[in-house]
Amino acid sequence: MKWLRISTALTGIAACSLLLAQVAPQARDAGAILAAQDDPHLLSELRLDALLRQNDRLVQDNIEAALASGDADLADSFVALARDRNIALPDDLLNRVSDAVKAENSTSHFAKRFATGLVTGNADDVASLSGTVAGDLFVIGDVRDVVREGKHLAMGEETDRLVLGLATAGLAVTAATYVSVGGAAPVRAGLTLVKDARKVGRLGEGLAAWAGRSAREIVDTPMLQNAVAKGSVFRPGETVSAIRAAFRAEKAGALVRLGKDVTRVAGKTGTRGAMDTLRIAEGPKDVARAARLAEAQGSKTRAIMKLLGRGALLLVGGVFDLAMWLFGAVLTLFGLLSSIKATTERLTQAWCDRKRARRLRRAQIAAEAALADAALKA
Repeated sequence: MKWLRISTALTGIAACSLLLAQVAPQARDAGAILAAQDDPHLLSELRLDALLRQNDRLVQDNIEAALASGDADLADSFVALARDRNIALPDDLLNRVSDAVKAENSTSHFAKRFATGLVTGNADDVASLSGTVAGDLFVIGDVRDVVREGKHLAMGEETDRLVLGLATAGLAVTAATYVSVGGAAPVRAGLTLVKDARKVGRLGEGLAAWAGRSAREIVDTPMLQNAVAKGSVFRPGETVSAIRAAFRAEKAGALVRLGKDVTRVAGKTGTRGAMDTLRIAEGPKDVARAARLAEAQGSKTRAIMKLLGRGALLLVGGVFDLAMWLFGAVLTLFGLLSSIKATTERLTQAWCDRKRARRLRRAQIAAEAALADAALKA
């Protein structure tokens, strides 16, 4: 029975050791991810490590897909990621990406996209954003948007209040830009990007809801309706002054911070990177995290967000699973230590019992010898 108890404890040590060897790597990764949940740079690095270990062709396949969709900027971002991770890519693929980037940055392409952004007010790359911002800086774009949406509002028609609020804020910021000789330009560009993302349906639902509430707070609706009723795109001076009066600057702090963060993202990843961020963001905190990620990862940011989505910015689901890996590792470690303790105690007890038995046998032999001597003397 004694040796059976020792064998059971030794079996527990072996089983727990084997299980811990399986659980420990997962628990280590889970702990690292949980510890990095407030650092988007470190969090994205850890998740990329796990993702790239599963598929060594992931980067190459995404480059091919980006080229097929005509997104040379995204393909170039994946090339930067491959270079950073020492992932080998075929020379012909690198040449195709280089040619696509050159074509996208050509003078004729830039001029065409600039004109499109200036006329339509929609931006999806650097050139079209330049045209859009130029239009907004000269108040053409914002006046156009405010007059259009404001008339919808006045007539009781469906109104995009977010575009209306952003355009109104844009006019006020444009004035600040001129006064500060460009000091407010980053906010101006950021607000334009948010507005354009809304127009083309690339603004995340959560962020759109938040921005919509913020836009409502910064606009005095009755005053704006009156300004729009009397305003016109052909009288920009009078219209801008009237619209600006409906802007509540004291309520615009959060929206201004959003504009700055969007510009920080665009400055490191390009316009499309900022659009990608606005599409996956559920609120201004996500955009702020994306700005931190972009400043740390630079041109690789678009590729990272393509692979990880919102998971590049923060822990999205799976927290319970991560915690369970840690709990499982702790439980297994406790089982291992308990088995070691039980084995040690049982071996010690067996050694003590054996020593006691030897001592008893020696005492018994001595007693028997003494009795024998006494009998002989008698």
